[in-house]
Amino acid sequence: MVTVTDSDLRQRAWDAAASVVDPEIPVLTIADLGVLRDVALTGDRVEVAITPTYSGCPAMNMIALEIEIALERAGFRQPKVRTVLSPAWTTGWMTEEGRRKLRDYGIAPPQPSNSRRALFGEQSVACPQCRSEDTELLSEFGSTSCKALWRCKSCREPFDYFKCH
Repeated sequence: MVTVTDSDLRQRAWDAAASVVDPEIPVLTIADLGVLRDVALTGDRVEVAITPTYSGCPAMNMIALEIEIALERAGFRQPKVRTVLSPAWTTGWMTEEGRRKLRDYGIAPPQPSNSRRALFGEQSVACPQCRSEDTELLSEFGSTSCKALWRCKSCREPFDYFKCH
């Protein structure tokens, strides 16, 4: 007879929630982004904590719904999704795998850490197509609120840059 432990159930719930993709960047899971914060079991109930990438992120309602669906498919009844705002999400919570997926998808991943150079408009972002650092900012606003629009001066291709928070 196989005994299922709370640890096994929690891992199954985590795996189900972690499989949910970001609706704005479908190559990333919420685990890749660091949006998935915690999974807790209380008796036979599961509660998932998520943190938005920024306040007012329109994707969070869809993400919460997708988490509930994923958990129900994994056998958890009436899951609860809770939004946690503190501490605020940071790009430092993104996984290296998530950064790689962004680059492969054509979006420049956030810099591992922002330096003071960015404060003075001297930020350098590598082109995800050709890897050149000879790039320029076109607009602080890209295809979504969490991205900026850049252009590579070498290959002349425009690209999104996932902004640092």
